[in-house]
Order: sequence, then C-alpha cells, then structure tokens
Amino acid sequence: MNHPVKIKNALISVFYKDNLEPVILQLQKLGVNIYSTGGTETFIKNLGVDVIPVEDLTSYPSILGGRVKTLHPKVFGGILTRRGHNGDQEQIAQYEIPEIDLVIVDLYPFEETVKSGAPEQDIIEKIDIGGISLIRAAAKNHQDVVIIASKDDYTTLNHILEAQNGETSLAQRKAFARNAFNISSHYDSAIFNWFNQGDDALTVFKQSEQKAAVLRYGENPHQKGYFYGDLDAMFDKLNGKELSYNNLVDVDAAVALIDEFTEPTFAILKHTNACGIASRPNLLNAWNDALACDPVSAFGGVLICNGEVDEATALEINKLFFEVLIAPAYSAAAEQVLTSKKNRIILRRKDVALPGKLFKTLLNGVIEQDKDNTVEGPELMTAVTTQKPTAQELKDLFFANKVVKHTKSNTIVFAKNNTLIASGVGQTSRVDSLKQAVIKAESFGFSLQGAVMASDAFFPFPDCVELAAEAGITAILQPGGSIKDQDSIDKANEKGIAMVTTGVRHFKH
Repeated sequence: MNHPVKIKNALISVFYKDNLEPVILQLQKLGVNIYSTGGTETFIKNLGVDVIPVEDLTSYPSILGGRVKTLHPKVFGGILTRRGHNGDQEQIAQYEIPEIDLVIVDLYPFEETVKSGAPEQDIIEKIDIGGISLIRAAAKNHQDVVIIASKDDYTTLNHILEAQNGETSLAQRKAFARNAFNISSHYDSAIFNWFNQGDDALTVFKQSEQKAAVLRYGENPHQKGYFYGDLDAMFDKLNGKELSYNNLVDVDAAVALIDEFTEPTFAILKHTNACGIASRPNLLNAWNDALACDPVSAFGGVLICNGEVDEATALEINKLFFEVLIAPAYSAAAEQVLTSKKNRIILRRKDVALPGKLFKTLLNGVIEQDKDNTVEGPELMTAVTTQKPTAQELKDLFFANKVVKHTKSNTIVFAKNNTLIASGVGQTSRVDSLKQAVIKAESFGFSLQGAVMASDAFFPFPDCVELAAEAGITAILQPGGSIKDQDSIDKANEKGIAMVTTGVRHFKH
C-alpha cells in the first residue's frame, strides 16, 4: 500500500548545512511550516524563509548550554503521533501539538572529535542526545514521517519533494528510515567502542563501517565482493583499474610485511607470500635483488617498498608485468614511467594508523585476535648449541624471522645478506616446506652455503636440521618448545650448525 503523506510541518536542526539550501527553498515553495533551533534557525532566516523557533512551540528556551533544546512532548508528540489512531489524534488536538511530517536532523561529529585528539570533556559533549532521539522517533514512525538523518540524502529528498508536490510514499519513507537507523547504530557503536577500552573492556564484537566499495567480484568471478573501509584514507591511487578482492588481500599482506623493515626494502608478493624481498642501501639495488629471488613468481605480483621510487628504479620495475605497486612516494619522472600502462595499479601510501585487532568470519560467528606485533631481534635469540651464530648470521636470522612471520604456515625461510633466498610455504609438514625451499633455491641458481634458516614453529624431529645441514645452512632459528627440542639441538651440534630459539611462535593460517 502506497500510503502517501503530504508534508505540512517540518523540524530542521542540523550540524552540517551543506546543500541544505535547496531543500529549504523547496519547502518554502510548498508552503511547509518549518520549526528549527539555534544555528539552523539563523541559517534559514538568512535565506529569507520564515521559520518558527522550537521555543515558541515548547514554551521553553534552549537550556543547559544547548544540551536540551528539542526534548519536549510537543516535539516528540508531533513526530510520534499515529495519524490513523483516534486516541493519538484526540490528544494532540487537546495539547495543541502540530503533526511533524518531516524531520531533518544530523548528529554531532563524535568520531571526528575523537580523531582530532580532543580532550575527554569535548568528546563527551559530542555525544548527541536530542539528535539521536529525534532520529529514532521519526524513523520508528516512518508510516507517517520522513526522516532525513544525513546530508547525503538532501538531494534525494529535494527531487521527491519537487516531483511529487511535497508528498512521499511509504516505500520512500521506509528507505529513509533504514538509512537513519544505519546512521544511529553506527554512531552508537562508535561511542561504545570509545568507552570500551582498557583491561576491563567488555568482550563483545561491535564493528560498523559506513563506507563500502563494490568489488568486481570476490576471490572468483562467481562470488560477489565488497570492501568496507576507507581506502582513500590509506592510499592515493595514481593509476590503474579498481582493486579487486584478491588485490586487497595481497595489498594487506604487503603492507604488514613491509612495516617490519626500516632500511630501504623492496618486497614482491604472490598470494600473500613474499616470493622476493631484499634490504639494501638504496631501493634500486633492493628491487633488483628482490626480483632475482624468484623472477618467475614475480610475474603478476604485488610490489611494495618503504621509500621514494626514483626514475632509475621505475625504469627497472617497468620491465615487469605486475598488478599493484605501493610506495610512500614517487618522483615525478618515476610516476610518469609507471603510469604509462593504464591497467597497472599504482598506489601512494599515506601515514595512517592501522587497527590493533584482526577478525574474520568463521562458522556461525566471528573470531578476533590481537595483531601479531612481535618479531624477535638478535637480543631475544637464545643460542642453544655449541656453535654460536656470527654477527652476520644474527642479522640474517632477524631478517628471515620477519619474513617467516608473514608467510603461510607451515613455512621455512632461507636468507642471506638481507635477502630472501627461498621459502617453502603452506605445506602440510615442515619437512615438505624445507624440501620445497631447497628445490626453489637450486632452481634459481642460489647456493645455500652460509645461508640461514628460520621456521615458524618448533621441530618435533631432527630431520629438518639434518636436511638443512646437507643443503649448506649454517644457522637456524626456531621458537623451541617441543618436548624433543634436545634431539634437534643434538643434531645441530653434530652438524656444526648454530641454533637459536626465540620462545615465540609465528603461525599464519
């Protein structure tokens, strides 16, 4: 049933007045009575439009420093009255309450105030009371009332008012109510999450994202895909098509990996795993050595670095087909080189804080965990063998440990001179991962003599140590913790290999 409602009276009280003027002028043209408060009332008056102060309706001024303006039965009665309910109609007639058919109200900028670093009292004052109450009341009574809770809906409302001579359909009012409840629930989630911090935080899951991007598809073309978040806050896209679902998963992995490194570093990822990474005094050398790790897998990969890409580096990168390149900066000449092909995605990363929690859907719920912010440097490595690692081996073990942390389990990583030599990833046994890494290193002509090895978890048997020794590995890092640790230590001693333990496991499932 259409159930059209003609707008006769409107209440308007907003923080943001962008694009509000056309709506006000349209309401004036339709002969709608407008009630308003404070700055909005002044705004309407300055347009030369008649406006009735809410104080004239309620017979109460704005009190408590503006905390109470619209919280009054004559306001909420006018919004909540049911037009087809005889008892409601008798009461609003008795108390001289006008039916309010349109409510345009938004909310104080709570999230923006939090992000600004404002003091707690300023944040508290941005917890809206009247606005949220008006939104809920009008949305609840959408059978008879239009609720506009965001400036994003002004243009749509204006088109409806003009095309339908001030009438709205039930379907239109219901759609506006849905938008309003979306805004109010997001607002309440933001307030709760601000309060719910610290050691005594409630273990509840509340997440709300207002920005969404429709992706070309999900992991595969037959799956729908969406991204909820603000990519524009994190990247400037300088070139290329829109990021796909798989692109985003790889970009996330690339960002997490590169953030482990402070020295000039280039990494190449495929399916969230590094197939090449190197740290060097300059990015050009880092790129060349990262590519040499596995130039076959690098084809169609996601590239990331932690310094400005210059023209010389861009010219080398330009020789490879890749999906995405991420850097904090590009020289003008480098940007011109890299944007020469229209489909490749070039992103300039901004300095944005990332969440400290990770979560994903699982079964009929959600699992959440703290982000793994630990990576053990040389000072946290305990030598457990007779042979101690050299200073260079400790540096290489630290490098390998960073890569291990961001590689799919089970994983084994070989490294030498701040370069990934090879890795075995995602295998069902650690021995298989090690064998895979040996084969990859040999296939690209790398010698493992003097290289180091890192494992994401302990060795339950000494077979990995023996295979590593045969390949030429001279130092091994593992978390330790197996009841058979001593077997692996004994094998390392037998083979003259240094072994360190960290006490920290880095599974990545």
